[in-house]
Amino acid sequence: MWSTAHSEALDVGLPVPIEIRIVRSARRLRLRFDDVRGMLKLTCPPRTSRRAALAWALDQRDWIEHQLARAAPLEPFAPGALVPIEGVETLIMWRPDLPRTPMLVDGELRCGGPEGSVPRRIEAWLKKRAVEIMSRDVADYAAAAGVAVRSVAVGDAGTRWGSCSSDGRIRLSWRLILGPPDVRQYVVAHEVAHLRHMNHGPEFKAFEATLFGPGLAQAKAQLRRLGPRLRRIGRG
Repeated sequence: MWSTAHSEALDVGLPVPIEIRIVRSARRLRLRFDDVRGMLKLTCPPRTSRRAALAWALDQRDWIEHQLARAAPLEPFAPGALVPIEGVETLIMWRPDLPRTPMLVDGELRCGGPEGSVPRRIEAWLKKRAVEIMSRDVADYAAAAGVAVRSVAVGDAGTRWGSCSSDGRIRLSWRLILGPPDVRQYVVAHEVAHLRHMNHGPEFKAFEATLFGPGLAQAKAQLRRLGPRLRRIGRG
C-alpha cells in the first residue's frame, strides 16, 4: 500500500507518462488526461495496491488514445496537407481540372473537381483502398491460420481498431490504411487469431505471436504511438 502523500510519474508503456496519487477522500480509481502537462493523472483510494492501479489504467488504453486524439489539432483532408498513406507522408494536391477520383501519383494524392467535396472524395477513396488491401491481408492470415472468414468490412469505431464475430465476420478501421503495413497487419492478424480463440488468454496470445511472426511487440508499440494521430486525420 502507499501513503496518502504518495505521488509519482511513470513510463509504463502508455503513449504518455502517468502520475499516480493516493487521495484519502477518493472512493474509486479515477483517470484523467492533463493536456497542459501532457500526462495522465490516476487518482486512487488509500488502500489500493500500486500493481492493481496500474493494471486498471493500462486497461483504459482506448479511452487514453481518444483523449490524446481530442487534445491534438485535427488534420483535415485539405489541399496542400500531408497525410500518411500506408505510412508514407503524401501531399494532397488539388486542381479543378484534375479527375474527380483521387489518384496516387509520384508521392502525391491528386484530386480535381469542386474543392468543397475533396475531403469526402478522399475519404471514400481511402476506404475503398482499405477494403481491397485489408481483404488480401485477411485472406493471407486466414489461410495460414486454417480458418474461414465470412466477410471483411471497414468502419470508423471510436475506440477499436478491429473486431470479429464467431461466425467469421471481421470489421476493421479504415484508418489502418494510413499507417505502416506492419501496424495494419498486426490488427488483421489479431482479429484472425480470434477465430481460433475468442478470448485474450495464453493460447490466444501464443497463436497470435505465431501467426504474425517476428516484430509483434514492435507493431503493437507503433500502433500505440501512431494511433492518436490516425484518429485525428480527416477530421475538422
